[in-house]
Amino acid sequence: MRKTSKFTTKYLDKLIEEATTDAYNESEQAGGFFAMIEGNLALPFATQVLGQEVTVAKVDITKRDQIVAICSRGNVTQAIPILDLQMPEPLPRGAEWIDAYRRWHGN
Repeated sequence: MRKTSKFTTKYLDKLIEEATTDAYNESEQAGGFFAMIEGNLALPFATQVLGQEVTVAKVDITKRDQIVAICSRGNVTQAIPILDLQMPEPLPRGAEWIDAYRRWHGN
């Protein structure tokens, strides 16, 4: 799984600032990241989950403020925490927002 970012920390910090502007607590900040990921990540895209190819069809946020990728394979759908999602190469457009979220989250 790709954990290191191909984006500079300066660039990611700029994205973090953009996502968390006017957010007064962690919940609002997570909501800001969700809005940026949802608005910028090119969907759908294919990736691997447990060695199986899946399609990431959309992103969502749980009641506990966790951003998840809604993955499907055939007629089976599962929510995977976006920080646990293996990103494909080449990266889909907007993937830098996931890296910024990962940096903000401390992963």
